[in-house]
Amino acid sequence: MAYIPRLKEEYKSRVVSALKEEFAYKNVMQVPKLEKIVVSRGVGAAVSDKKLVDYAVEELTKITGQKAVATISKKDVASFKLRKGMPIGAKVTLRGERMYEFLDRLVTSALPRVRDFSGIKSDGFDGRGNYNLGVTEQIIFPEINIDKVNKIAGFDITFVTSAKTDKEAKSLLAELGLPFKKN
Repeated sequence: MAYIPRLKEEYKSRVVSALKEEFAYKNVMQVPKLEKIVVSRGVGAAVSDKKLVDYAVEELTKITGQKAVATISKKDVASFKLRKGMPIGAKVTLRGERMYEFLDRLVTSALPRVRDFSGIKSDGFDGRGNYNLGVTEQIIFPEINIDKVNKIAGFDITFVTSAKTDKEAKSLLAELGLPFKKN
């Protein structure tokens, strides 16, 4: 028997029926789903020190469980001493089982470790059903050893859904366990 992540099983059994009831979908295929999670990190100081991008790639790989790739600049910016093609960050795109596993670890172990945590803001939606979340410290993840951290830095997490509106996307993410602040 193949392994199925806890959140994927919960999505199929509980979330689909809850969203179908809430938004009165006629078909199960209309119910929005989480398509991918993109974890990205910009390394501004990478212009002067190339090793910082390697550290960022290594940390994102540890956090997500999938090999991260270095992102490169698309154009020259003289004021930042940036040339086209220079590595300036790192990113990982998660889909399928790894996506659900990462979301489960984010909700159950990482976000509760944030100091004075009272929920995540609900104003990170883009109008097309996608949500952006900024994490200020990478040390909230248990995979990161605080003694080996080069520099405390944050990263961005983008949840891409198949929802048509922000309201549908928020309901989907809340059902999957993201703790939104009560307004």
